[in-house]
Amino acid sequence: MDPAAPPSRPVSEPVGSKTTKQTVIAVRRWTASLCSLRVTRDPAFRFTAGHYARLGLADAGGTVVTRPMSIASAPFQPHLDFLCTLVEGGELSSRLATCAPGDAAWIDRASYGFLTLPGVAPGPDLWMLATGTGIAPFLAMLEEPATWSRFERIVVVLSVRHADELASADAVAAFERDPSTAPGPARLAFLPVVTREPGATRLARRIPEMLEDGTLADAANLPIDVARSRVLTCGNPAMAREVRRILSARGFATARRATPGTMLFENYWHDRGAVVAVQEAPPPTA
Repeated sequence: MDPAAPPSRPVSEPVGSKTTKQTVIAVRRWTASLCSLRVTRDPAFRFTAGHYARLGLADAGGTVVTRPMSIASAPFQPHLDFLCTLVEGGELSSRLATCAPGDAAWIDRASYGFLTLPGVAPGPDLWMLATGTGIAPFLAMLEEPATWSRFERIVVVLSVRHADELASADAVAAFERDPSTAPGPARLAFLPVVTREPGATRLARRIPEMLEDGTLADAANLPIDVARSRVLTCGNPAMAREVRRILSARGFATARRATPGTMLFENYWHDRGAVVAVQEAPPPTA
């Protein structure tokens, strides 16, 4: 993350006790529209890998805009990492574009979400399907040794428009290149997908298409079967809907309050100029 930064800006804390005031530690700008943000973590803040937090940043006048963002760091780490897409004209995006170490940030005291491994039924194979910044919760999960001990095979599929956006998943690619760096015994396969630069990656079509016709399974040399596969999907809501349709036809089911699922989802969309996360809540028990 970039060590150099302009002087921090004065900000005022929002009224109320639901947030804690934190400090931006580092900013890494992967591309003109993709950045990682690292902030301090309140000692009392607790979350499960896959959860999201509400992140707030202030403008020069002290007005704070808050959005839900998936946490990309692991629960045992002393900081919080977020992977953010900058959207032209977005209220939060304008703050992210100029954010620098030393700036103030606000984090809700609670974490949220249901895209977590405790909600996944037992099975040997874990598939993680992501578009863009949907890789963030999976980065958190892959930092945890328990993930690597629970599953035998892990397949991570990340689809982006341009090749430089794959840089945010460098840690995932490193686990595949050198399995000795992984925090557990599972074998990992990383399947990068670039859709708008022909030839940039071996796989170049949309995730649902490749899921349905068997391309993903062939690329990983691993079948996607309800008896052994568990599928987590995070990203574009249209992609998530299609994946749900395909998997449902194969017998996969989402989690219920008393029953772990064989597939779990989180959707991202643009909300007033920021990319935010919305996770599915398990339906009420009948």
